[in-house]
Amino acid sequence: MKIAIIGGGPAGLYAAILLRKQRPLAEIIVYERNRADDTFGFGVVFSDATLDNFEKYDPPSYRRITQEFAYWDDIAVHFRGTVHRVGGNGFCGCSRRKLLLILQERARELGVSLRFETEIDDESRFADADLIVLADGINSRFRGKHIAHFESEVDVRSNVFAWMGSTRPLDAFTFIFQETEWGPFIAHAYQYEAGRSTWIFETDPATFKRAGLEGLNEKQSADRMAEIFGWFLDGYPLLTNRSMWRNFPMIRSKRWVKDNMVLLGDAKATAHFSIGSGTKLAMEDAIALAEAMEHAPTVGAALEQYEQGRREEVEKTQHAADVSLVWFEHVDRFWEFDPVQFAFGVMTRSKAITYDNLTLRAPDFVAEVDKAFARQVRANGFDVDVEKPFAPMFQPMRLRQMELANRAVVSPMCMYSAQEGMPTDFHLVHYGSRSVGGAGLIFTEMTCVGRDARITPGCTGLWNDEQEAAWRRIVDFVHANSAAKICLQLGHAGRKGATKLMWDGMDRPLEEGGWDIVSASSIPYFPDSKMPREMDRAAMDAVKRAFVQAAERGERCGFDMLELHCAHGYLLASFISPLTNRRSDEYGGSLDNRLRFPLDVFEAMRAAWPAHKPMSVRISATDWVEGGIIGDDAVAIARAFAEAGVDLVDVSTGQTVRDAQPVYGRMFQTPFSDQVRNEARVATMCVGNITTSDQVNTILAAGRADLVALGRPHLVDPSFTLKAAAWYGADGVFCPPQYLPGKEQIFRNSVRDRQDFEDLKIKAKPKTRAELKAEASKPLAAE
Repeated sequence: MKIAIIGGGPAGLYAAILLRKQRPLAEIIVYERNRADDTFGFGVVFSDATLDNFEKYDPPSYRRITQEFAYWDDIAVHFRGTVHRVGGNGFCGCSRRKLLLILQERARELGVSLRFETEIDDESRFADADLIVLADGINSRFRGKHIAHFESEVDVRSNVFAWMGSTRPLDAFTFIFQETEWGPFIAHAYQYEAGRSTWIFETDPATFKRAGLEGLNEKQSADRMAEIFGWFLDGYPLLTNRSMWRNFPMIRSKRWVKDNMVLLGDAKATAHFSIGSGTKLAMEDAIALAEAMEHAPTVGAALEQYEQGRREEVEKTQHAADVSLVWFEHVDRFWEFDPVQFAFGVMTRSKAITYDNLTLRAPDFVAEVDKAFARQVRANGFDVDVEKPFAPMFQPMRLRQMELANRAVVSPMCMYSAQEGMPTDFHLVHYGSRSVGGAGLIFTEMTCVGRDARITPGCTGLWNDEQEAAWRRIVDFVHANSAAKICLQLGHAGRKGATKLMWDGMDRPLEEGGWDIVSASSIPYFPDSKMPREMDRAAMDAVKRAFVQAAERGERCGFDMLELHCAHGYLLASFISPLTNRRSDEYGGSLDNRLRFPLDVFEAMRAAWPAHKPMSVRISATDWVEGGIIGDDAVAIARAFAEAGVDLVDVSTGQTVRDAQPVYGRMFQTPFSDQVRNEARVATMCVGNITTSDQVNTILAAGRADLVALGRPHLVDPSFTLKAAAWYGADGVFCPPQYLPGKEQIFRNSVRDRQDFEDLKIKAKPKTRAELKAEASKPLAAE
C-alpha cells in the first residue's frame, strides 16, 4: 500500500506513525513545505484525557512527549485586581517544536519517509497512491482547490490576536483581563517547558485600532503588550515568532473525503484557541483515521467510516469552541460583574464545566460564587443569608411587587387538550401538580385571545366567561396549595393557526373545520397551508382589543403576571421578523416599523394590567435563517419593550419559518438570553434544552439569565424543583402539609445520596499527571 501525507504537522506525522504501525510494509511518505525544525507558535496544550489516548495508541511517542511536558492543575483568572484559582483541571503543555521533533523521530523509527522543504501543488503526482492524507493546515491549498466539493465555510472572527512567548514561569493556565485606556485586552498564558510560556493576546477590533496596533511590526507589538501586561510579566521579556496580529478563522467542511483523499486536522476544521483543542483535534483525527483503516475492508469504506464516526465529536468540540470564542468577543458585557462571578463565567463559558463540576473540584471557589450571588439578592431587598447561602437556583427574586421564592420556572408548554378553548380537569391537574412541586413560577401554555386566534382546535383560550371561570379555578388552586406564582401567556397564532394537534402533524393545516387566519403579510407557512390575510388597520384594532380584553379577564382570574407572546412565528412575531413581514406601509421595513404593532398591543395591555403586577414578553432572539432576526436585533427588540414597561424578556428562538436551521445542543438558547440581559440591561428568562438543576445554577451564577424555564423535565417530574432543593439542601422550599412527610424523607436521604455520589465521582476520577508527577517527586519514606 502507498500512502502520501501532505503536511508534516501533528496530524500528518501522527497519522503516519499509526498507519505505519498497522502496515509495516506500506510505503508512507510525509511531504512538508517547511524545514524539519521550522514552526510558528510556542506551546501546545493537552488534557489528561487526550494523553490517555496517546498512551493507548503509541506508548513510545507518549512516553517521550510526557517527559517533555509542563504540568499544571490550576486555572488562574486575573480580573480587576483580583485573582481566582480553580484546581482539578489536569492540563499539560509542551513545546510545539519539541512535539514535532518527537513525532518526526518516532516516524523515522518506524520507516516513514519524511521529505521537508517540498511543495505539493497537485495531487496528480500521487496517482499511484492508495490513500492521500491532506493535513496541510489551516490554509490548506487542497481544501481551497476542491472547495466546491468539500463545501468548506470559513467564518473569520472579529477579535484580533497575536501568539507570542515569554521566559516568565507560570504555575497555572492564566487568564488576564486587563483594562486599558483604549479598551479591554486579554492574555491567555501557560507554561510549556522550563523557562518558557505561551502568551496569546486578544482584543476586539475597536480597541485594537484605538491602541494604535495597526501596522506595527512584531517587536513593536510585543513592546506594546509588555507595557500593558508588564505588571504581571515582572521584567521577563516577550518573545516573537511570526507573531503578527490576525483574525481567527472558524473552518467547517460539509465533506472531508474526495475519492481517496481525506482532510485531517485544521485542514478540515478548526477550534478556537480559547479551549486549546487544535492540536488535540488534529492528533485524534489521526487516531480515528487509523482505527477506520484497520477495521474497514477497503480504503473507500475506511474513509466513509472515518468521516461518519468522527464528525460528531469534532462538531461538539467546535460548538464548545464557538461558545467560548463568542464569550471572549463580548467580554465587555461582563466587565461590571463582581470579580468572582466574572471568574465563574470564564470557567463555565463553553458549557463543558458546570456549577456541580466546580463544586467537586473547587468547593471554596463555588462557595464564594454563592456568596456573591446572595449579596446581589440582599442588595435587592431580600433578607437572605450571605455567609451560608442557598444555591442561586433557590434565591428569591422580585418583579415589581411579585416575589418569587426561587428561580425555577415551569416553561409555557402547549398541551393541545382544551375543548373550544376551555381548560379542562387535565389542565387543573397539570398546573396544580406542578405548582406543588416547588417551582417559583408557572407559565400557562399560549392562551389564545379569540377562537380564530388558536393554533389548533386543542388550544386554550380566554375570550368568554366560561373560560375565565375555568382559569380562575386553576389559579385559585395554585394560590391555595403552593407558594408558586402563575403567569398567563397570551398569544395569537396568526399564519400558524388552523393547524392539527401536535401529535397529528405539527403546523400542518387542518383538513376540515379550519378558520380564516391573518398575518403581517400574505405568506403561507407551508406551500399547502391556508393563505393568511394581510391585516389592515381595522383587523389590527380588533386584535388589540381582544388582547386587552383577555388581559382584563386574566386579572379577574387572579393571575400574578402577564406575558405577551411575540415569538415562534405567531401573529405578533410575524410583524417583527423581516422573513414574514413584507409590508410597505408604516408597519413594514425597518425594525422600528416592524415593532410598531406589537408594541402598540403591549402598551394597551400594560395600561389595562395592574401597575403593581409584572409583564413579560416572549421573543425569538434569532430566526436561524440568513436575513432574519439575529442577536443584535433581539437586543434592540428587548430595549424597545423595556421602554414600554416590560419587566422580563422571555428569550426563545426560531420557529418563524419552516426552513430554519437551529443549532441544537445543551442550553442552546442561553447565549441569546446572555446577550439580551447583558447588553439591553433587562431581566431575562432563558429556556431551551435545559434539563438539570446543575445547568440552572450554572446559568444563574454566570449571569446569563435571571430565571430559568424548564419544559420537558417538568413534564415527567412535577416535583423537579423540590428534588433539586433536597439535593442542594435548600430547605425553605414550600411544600403542602399533606406532602411534608415525603419532603422530610427526601431531604434526609439526599444528604447521604449526595455524599455517596460525590465520593464516587472523586474515587472514579483518575489522578491527573500533575498529581502523579508530584507523588513521584516525593522522597521515599525511610524504612
